[in-house]
Amino acid sequence: MSLPAIDTPLYNHPLPQIEQWLRDHGCQQDEQELNTWYLERPNWQAEIVLEIEELAVRYHQAGADGRDIVRSFKYSLSRGDVEAAVFDGP
Repeated sequence: MSLPAIDTPLYNHPLPQIEQWLRDHGCQQDEQELNTWYLERPNWQAEIVLEIEELAVRYHQAGADGRDIVRSFKYSLSRGDVEAAVFDGP
């Protein structure tokens, strides 16, 4: 399954393509909460939730004080912009 051009907004990607995109980046889908995905990198961990109007990311204990950092990205952003923001880490 090929993805649309990288400058295509996420809302123009069918859900199976978004799910494959997350898998391609090493995300694991929660078996019970199918809209929730987990990502582990050597220096950080994140939870990604496919909300109704946005993609929400929680970087676990990534703040200077050990708190979680939470960010959200509207589906109107391009896949490339979201990819750069999410997968580069907190």
